[in-house]
Amino acid sequence: MRVGLTGGVASGKSTVAAVLVDLGAVLVDADVLAREVVAPGTDGLAAVVDAFGTEVLTAEGELDRPAVGRLVFGDPERRRALEAIVHPRVRARAAELEAAAPAGALVVHDIPLLVETGQAADFDAVVVVDAPPDVQRRRMVERRGMSAEDADARIAAQADRATRLAAATHVVENTGDLDALRTRVEEVHAELVATADTPGPA
Repeated sequence: MRVGLTGGVASGKSTVAAVLVDLGAVLVDADVLAREVVAPGTDGLAAVVDAFGTEVLTAEGELDRPAVGRLVFGDPERRRALEAIVHPRVRARAAELEAAAPAGALVVHDIPLLVETGQAADFDAVVVVDAPPDVQRRRMVERRGMSAEDADARIAAQADRATRLAAATHVVENTGDLDALRTRVEEVHAELVATADTPGPA
């Protein structure tokens, strides 16, 4: 069963992904793959340099992510150019990992921009990790040391909360403690496994 996992920045999506792995799911992490496809020596990194110039490289020849972030945040055209390079490569690598998963596995694709990139319909189920914007903002300021303005810009760069929730088949609310979060993830996991085990129409 193919499951899409998404959520706004600082919603707790990575924690939910870790719990799902603990419960036996196979995780395909788009953030990890996004780093792999632009690693030194890849055609992805070469394409980013062609599009944005050598100023997006560190002295060691790696992608300077903060520099790229400064270029694309607040500039939709440049962000789309970056996504056009990275996203197809990430999807191709994700397909390879999914094909290698054991038969009958619950394969969870952790995709921060699942809704924004129109991928919801590609999955058997979509799990959205939800937190109100004020909670997201507080987490980014307190845990990541961001200014409130930078936090708001990150939130604004993603789909709004209502749009993300509209794509969900399952919602994990993350406004309580870790125990409450794990309990809810266990419930969702059980529902997903039960759905996967239910025979389809003949």
